[in-house]
Amino acid sequence: MNIKPLADHLVLKPVGAETTTASGIIIPDTVSKERPEKGEVMAIGPGKMLENGQRQAIEVSVGQTVMFKKYAADEVKVDEQEYLIVKAEDVIAIID
Repeated sequence: MNIKPLADHLVLKPVGAETTTASGIIIPDTVSKERPEKGEVMAIGPGKMLENGQRQAIEVSVGQTVMFKKYAADEVKVDEQEYLIVKAEDVIAIID
């Protein structure tokens, strides 16, 4: 991956919501065609520049899986791989 996010942006790899029916049939996330709301953090920017000249720290780190607001992400494609770019303020939770 060759994306370096700026300011308080994060680069995420979408995490699909694969589900299994009661009879054991796996339904992949491609069936629903819903926008993803979860992603694995691949890169983080240096943080938002505050008025006093300091950078605001970003609360997530590379490798964590996060949930974000449904329509907050911008979709980009790099080397045939899809990524999402979101602002740190649009991340609503860290998934353990």
